[in-house]
Amino acid sequence: MATPPPGQPAGPGSQGAHPTPGASHAVPRHPRLDPLADRYAARTHGMKSSEIRALFSVVSRPEVVSLAGGMPAVTALPLDAVGSMIGDLVSGMGAQTLQYGSGQGDPRLRERICDVMALEGITDAHPSDVVVTVGSQQGLDLVTRVFCDPGDVILAEGPSYVGALGVFQAAEARVRHVAMDADGLIPEALEQALLECRAAGDRVKFLYTVPNFHNPAGVTLSEPRRRAIVDLADRYDLLVVEDNPYGLLGFDHEPMRALRARNAQRVIYLGSFSKTFSPGLRVGWVLAPLAVREKLVLATEAQVLCPPSLTQYAVARYLDTQPWREQIKLFTELYRERRDATLESLDALMPPGTTWTRPDGGFYVWLQLPDGLDAKLMQPRAVAAHVAYVPGIGFYADGNGREFMRLSYCYPEPDQIREGVRRLARVIEAELDLHSTFDSVDTGSFRAVGGAPRVPDVDPSVGPVTGDRFEDRA
Repeated sequence: MATPPPGQPAGPGSQGAHPTPGASHAVPRHPRLDPLADRYAARTHGMKSSEIRALFSVVSRPEVVSLAGGMPAVTALPLDAVGSMIGDLVSGMGAQTLQYGSGQGDPRLRERICDVMALEGITDAHPSDVVVTVGSQQGLDLVTRVFCDPGDVILAEGPSYVGALGVFQAAEARVRHVAMDADGLIPEALEQALLECRAAGDRVKFLYTVPNFHNPAGVTLSEPRRRAIVDLADRYDLLVVEDNPYGLLGFDHEPMRALRARNAQRVIYLGSFSKTFSPGLRVGWVLAPLAVREKLVLATEAQVLCPPSLTQYAVARYLDTQPWREQIKLFTELYRERRDATLESLDALMPPGTTWTRPDGGFYVWLQLPDGLDAKLMQPRAVAAHVAYVPGIGFYADGNGREFMRLSYCYPEPDQIREGVRRLARVIEAELDLHSTFDSVDTGSFRAVGGAPRVPDVDPSVGPVTGDRFEDRA
């Protein structure tokens, strides 16, 4: 049983217990802010807002250039056509679109999802293998619920998607990060982690990976490493959860062949229409083997009964009637222009010692600050300069990442990006000047003012992505 907060009674039902006659009644020194605090499940104790959600009130201010949130450029959609399409759905098929549906999802949508996955080499998928979800985030939550008990180990890239870390934390699983470099997850580091977990008696439930245009690192898993990771999965009886929201948004080449296309039994695939159509509709999917699919449907029914019918019909109608492949090409050209504006500005303006990744698709650049700087501690000064980013610490489960930040180029216009990078460069330069001044006077004073010692890299098999592992600018 969890130890109660200091000054609070122990044991179930103790909050309303009557005092023993003659006993003195102790009054807590501090009034309780939440009268239900001792009733929450243990899994809630570590819950906290993500670094991205915490920025929402800031980035909505018009004077702030936000390089923080990964919001797709939905204004590039043919909004009139989409609006008319949804209106026609409700007026013509209201009895179906406004009603309950199947826990597995609309059959027509599942057929079209198979068409989409075929673009990444998944040609053996059947609509019966697909479970429609409320965004791929729900899909990840369902997979974790089905597989993980408290204390189980999940292997995940370091850094990793902040939303996944929140799901794993809620499931009371332990995350062990595996190192990456410019070619994505390092197979040798993965094998080392598997061996060490086996030696320690840890139960590894699955590897979670974002192989294409990684969030937040922006890198893509190379073809040789895809083969190596699938081979490791076979050798070590490892399940792989492949999260692929960005796979069709490559700038320089055709979509890479998915891990799921290489092994249908070892890989569970998560997909989403949030990046290629609309995040507001919240439509994603899971492609899983039959036995897993059945459990996912049961978990869906327990959680939400069924995914929303209207949004499913809207996505299916969009895929049936709109030139969605051409729309994806339009998105990729738009994001390529914004990526280029970001990289050109970083090249021109960032002070020496700053390094970053050079993505060939997706939404993100992963930037490492000069030695000694802390992105989390620097954040208030950046907001005061009207520029926002996401500190890297939010993308690690182990407290690493303070010297990193994620920059998102998908939402601002190119001129806004250039101005945002200019403001950020000035903040970093000012931070370097501040640290230089206090370093020359007294290290203790330097730390008291708001600096923090650089978090050292840990063993490369489990450590964070470090700038010198990437092909970037020194």
